[in-house]
Amino acid sequence: MNIAIFGTGNMASGLAVLFAKAGHDITLASRDSAKAQTVAAKLGSGIRVSSLADAAGAADAVVLAVPYEAAANVVEAAGDLAGKIVIDITNPLTADFSGLTIGHTTSAAEEIQKRIPAAKVVKAFNTVFASVLQNGGKTAGKPATVFVAGDDAEARKSVVSLAKSAGLAAMQTGGLASARYLEPVAGLNIALGYGLGHGTDIAPTWQGIA
Repeated sequence: MNIAIFGTGNMASGLAVLFAKAGHDITLASRDSAKAQTVAAKLGSGIRVSSLADAAGAADAVVLAVPYEAAANVVEAAGDLAGKIVIDITNPLTADFSGLTIGHTTSAAEEIQKRIPAAKVVKAFNTVFASVLQNGGKTAGKPATVFVAGDDAEARKSVVSLAKSAGLAAMQTGGLASARYLEPVAGLNIALGYGLGHGTDIAPTWQGIA
């Protein structure tokens, strides 16, 4: 799969390396092209760099690995995303990470879908810490679970296959509206990891579901 990752932070880097090692073609894209070049050079693994629009145009799937508050500007700069799988890993967190800025009746994923209605937005990877990705996608030696939500069934299946190809476990959670539940799960993960001192080598999952 040809994957464009929008962003240059720890999550973008972790996903880029995992996907590249799984044999996918990875392009990093950012509004700061110099930073993207620096990050890609450090990561190696054949990861390329391109503009947001060029990376999106060539991609089968686009990963939004930017803060939620930057997502609107980034998807606008990317241009036409019609028909593309857009993987939203964002969480709409307050500045001090103590809560969500939206929820209950909508989610970050749903708001992004409204901005790019012709794209296939899929929520995924938002409950996994970057350090888990950098550890090969594992916690305590076991694959971390990626929860996958989206209104397009084939897009959901594609993202599940992508996660599994990178060595993670994956679970479909239904339509995009279930992102209203997944984003608070990410908030709980942050509270446990940072607020309660359990560290970032943790990830949520459900037992008893095959």
